[in-house]
Amino acid sequence: MKNSSLFSPITLGRHTLKNRIVLPPLTRQRAGQPGDIPTDLMALYYRQRANAGFMISEGTQIEPRGQGYAWTPGIYSQEQIDGWRKVTDAVHEEGGVIFAQLWHFGRVSHTALQPNDAAPIAPSAIRAFNVKAFIETDPGMGMLVQPSTPRELSTADIKELVAQYAQAAQNALDAGFDGVEIRSANGYLVNQFISEQSNTHNDEYGGSLENHLRFLREIVQTVADVVGPDRLGVRFTPLFTTTDEDRVYIGFVEKDPHQTYIEAIKFLEQVGIAYVSIAEADWDNAPDLPEKFRRDVRQVFSGRIIYAGRYTAERGARLIDAQLADLVAFGRPYIANPDLTIRIAHGWPLNSVITETIYGGSEQGFTDYPLYRGNSFSTNQLESI
Repeated sequence: MKNSSLFSPITLGRHTLKNRIVLPPLTRQRAGQPGDIPTDLMALYYRQRANAGFMISEGTQIEPRGQGYAWTPGIYSQEQIDGWRKVTDAVHEEGGVIFAQLWHFGRVSHTALQPNDAAPIAPSAIRAFNVKAFIETDPGMGMLVQPSTPRELSTADIKELVAQYAQAAQNALDAGFDGVEIRSANGYLVNQFISEQSNTHNDEYGGSLENHLRFLREIVQTVADVVGPDRLGVRFTPLFTTTDEDRVYIGFVEKDPHQTYIEAIKFLEQVGIAYVSIAEADWDNAPDLPEKFRRDVRQVFSGRIIYAGRYTAERGARLIDAQLADLVAFGRPYIANPDLTIRIAHGWPLNSVITETIYGGSEQGFTDYPLYRGNSFSTNQLESI
């Protein structure tokens, strides 16, 4: 078997995983309309990929104001909970383990996506640049737009949002998810509180690093109280850059990402969450994640560590062998290869991603990618690999 370290079983909180290959959260924008409700087609998509040892759902907004792209699913209405139940049932029938990723865009949104065309909400009334929101222009049609100027959240507003994260976590359990992941990454709401560039609060939520991390800490604690820390993960994107141009492009790089995220992870260790997921920069000529950061994460955190980025199976296996990672996520390869685990196990070639069908649409480029040479692969076959 190729890359055998990817296929050793491992525990993740209260779960035992059949391999160390992860389906990470992948935005596909195919929720049913109206209502942003998960569909039967989405259930098939996740069923096809339940050969992963661990799965995290695409980002799912915790409340109506949390949306930044049209057609992404939510987890705040009963119809959405019922839709997600179809997904989790399908995954569990294949022996899979799946967490829901709790998502809020914050300022990376547009009035057209907000209830009553209101301004998006954010730590501070600072407009996001160099990123786009996506709005519907006609049924099934949409366009990228510059995010609207947000409204600054009051302290009372922030406390209400923490409670909404807790409710979303309970909704995820009601929908049959095995746990939840908090998205504190990619410049969205939780990340906006962490970054000095988007949070100018001078109260308990801003100023010092401790205060910038407070929103994250409060969400983690309240969600852990709902689901249990052993069914909770947090995702970060600690981007290390070397030029001012990189900082402008990213728009949410912290002054000292090493200190910021190591301090955040120390708190997660105290809570005892199941895992930390690190999403690395994945664009051309992106800066590498420093080796010292990887080693410091391992030193301060005793839970499982997941890395995602432009990983090949070989590179991922090496990271596990070096004991710097416990699991490795494969994003685009999983979009195009529903039978990814068996392809990796046998060294079979991979389908290429059709970029035009990643976001939005129907089954084309979603559930119709072919298995290897017509293989009728079932997840149960992994037991014999």
